[in-house]
Formats: sequence, structure tokens, C-alpha cells
Amino acid sequence: MNALLIGYARVSTYEQDLTAQRIALERLGVDPEYIFTDHGLTGTNRARPGLREALAACRNGDTLVVAKLDRLARSLRDAKDIVDELTAKHVKLSIGGSVHDPLDPVGRLLFNVLAMVAEFESDLIRARTREGMQVAKAKGRLRGKQPKLSIPQQRHLMELHHAGRHTTAELAELFNVARSTVYRTIQRQTRVEKTN
Repeated sequence: MNALLIGYARVSTYEQDLTAQRIALERLGVDPEYIFTDHGLTGTNRARPGLREALAACRNGDTLVVAKLDRLARSLRDAKDIVDELTAKHVKLSIGGSVHDPLDPVGRLLFNVLAMVAEFESDLIRARTREGMQVAKAKGRLRGKQPKLSIPQQRHLMELHHAGRHTTAELAELFNVARSTVYRTIQRQTRVEKTN
């Protein structure tokens, strides 16, 4: 049986596109039929169905191909688990065309160094995000999720609620929002009324 190239691609959000990774994998020789994907899942999430399928498809002598290491794993522990699974199956790993044999000590060392760099990059992104949020909060720009209903709409909803002639479902339909929004609005406005 011929050794196969098994491709894996991932994007963290549903707004992102897998096209560039698919093209890169095809350029590296992966048949489109053997490209497995995860959409809207972060690299730190280990429960990735596309990755599970890709690893399950790998057989002795095959090569798992990814465009970049951070598409495969964003933590050292995750990378180690994947490498251990590849090693047990005698499967090589190709990162952007550079093939690493997990059975080879140098290949294993290079992979672990790359995994540490990916984890470091992930930590930097988290740190920059926290820093950006702190700056935005200090400048008063970070206010959290805004209510679905405007202040006048919230007052009107409360008037109708206090009148007692409408159910929560009817109020939700009147204001074209979910019932959960009606419940949150009533809770929020009740707290405001109690403090005034």
C-alpha cells in the first residue's frame, strides 16, 4: 500500500476562510480528498473532529501535512500528545513542506522546539489581548455587550410588564427579541427601580 499525505487545516472563527490553507496543502501534494478541516475551533481546543478524523486516517508510513504548526497545536502538551500518537503509528509530520520523523531524535527535537514557539506565540497573543482590553477599559471604550433594547424601549417594556396584560412570550414578540432578552431587561430594570 502506498504512503499517503493526509492534510489538516483549521481556522479559529467562522468568519475566517480555509481557502489559503487548502491551497497550501494541495501545493504540498495533498489530494483534496484527504484534507480534513475544523472551522471555528481554536488550537487550544483538543476536541476537534477534523483533527481526530485526520489522525484516524493516518496509517504506518503516511505523512500528516499542515501548512503551519499553529494550525495543528497551540500548546506544548497538545503538540506532544499529537506527536506521541503519530510516533505510535509510525507517521511523519510535514509542517509547510519540512518533514519531521517523530522516530528520529533530531526530528523530535525540532518538533518540540517548534511546539514551544507556537505556545509562546499563543501566550503573547493572549497577553496583548489582555493589555488591549485594559487600555480600552481605562479609556472607557470597553463597555461589554450592549442591551438589545434602547432605554425608551426598556421603559415601555417595563410599563407593559407592570400592567400585567402580556406574557413574556408576547412581550418578546412585540419587541422582536428573544424571551431571554425580556427576562434580562426585567431583571436589570427591577434592580434600577429598587436603587431609585
